[in-house]
Amino acid sequence: MNDIRATPQRDVPRFVPPQVFFVASAIFHYLGPAGAVLLFAHIAPAGVAWLRIVSAAVVLAAWRRPWRIGRRISGHEYRLVLALGVVLGTMNIVFYFALARLPLGTVAAIEFLGPVGLAAWGTRTLRNGAALALVVAGVALLARVRIVNDLAGYGFAFANCALFVLYVVLGHKLASSRKASGIDLLALAMMVAAAVALPAGFAEAVPAFGSLPLLGAAVAVGVCSSVVPYVCDQLAMARLPRASFALMLSLLPALAVIIGIVVLHQFPAPSEAAGIAIVIAGVALHRTRDAA
Repeated sequence: MNDIRATPQRDVPRFVPPQVFFVASAIFHYLGPAGAVLLFAHIAPAGVAWLRIVSAAVVLAAWRRPWRIGRRISGHEYRLVLALGVVLGTMNIVFYFALARLPLGTVAAIEFLGPVGLAAWGTRTLRNGAALALVVAGVALLARVRIVNDLAGYGFAFANCALFVLYVVLGHKLASSRKASGIDLLALAMMVAAAVALPAGFAEAVPAFGSLPLLGAAVAVGVCSSVVPYVCDQLAMARLPRASFALMLSLLPALAVIIGIVVLHQFPAPSEAAGIAIVIAGVALHRTRDAA
């Protein structure tokens, strides 16, 4: 009998380290949102978020045609897809609400606090314990940069942090499925996310429908923000332990600051530069279970 899980993860050569996919995901994770910030002058944050989700759902659906796996997956996997769709739809909305009020580096630092907890849960060696301590210290410095007195902004940022933890947990569960490709399941989840975000974002997205450049820019944001990073996440999650993946997410605040400088001209304070260096040191010290 043929293996019904002919997955993209298996099609990728094994000599390509999973860290390569993670780095690609990390770069696009904030490159797309930086472009989204530039769209806020024309489209409200909820509208940009919904356009991002819908464009990603359309691209993934056209590529993967996920409805073909409908009879193959179990009720448990359907529930995982539904849960991930709700998380993705809600997470994107609150992330953009936070991004409209706080600097990209601050939002990234807060977003990372949840994955730190996942990494701590999975840490079992002295080396990884030291790495985690460095990462926490670096994130603490990053989180103190450019503090803005905006309680709503911080509320959205911490809500996004909690949802991001759920995304990591559910994403790993999908990546470990033996009945279907994690990317096919992700495509189904993005369709659910588009429906979840519809009430909050559709009306705000209307201005883009009358401008081809705006609509094209919003689609580009969706591809850069969701398609590339989420697909790369699945390829990395399939081969990295969850705790290792969570700790490697410490790269995100540093990359967010760098992208903020290049795209948004949000220049770092000295303490932020120190935080970036400490975070990178923690990542360099960390080792996966397999490497250990």
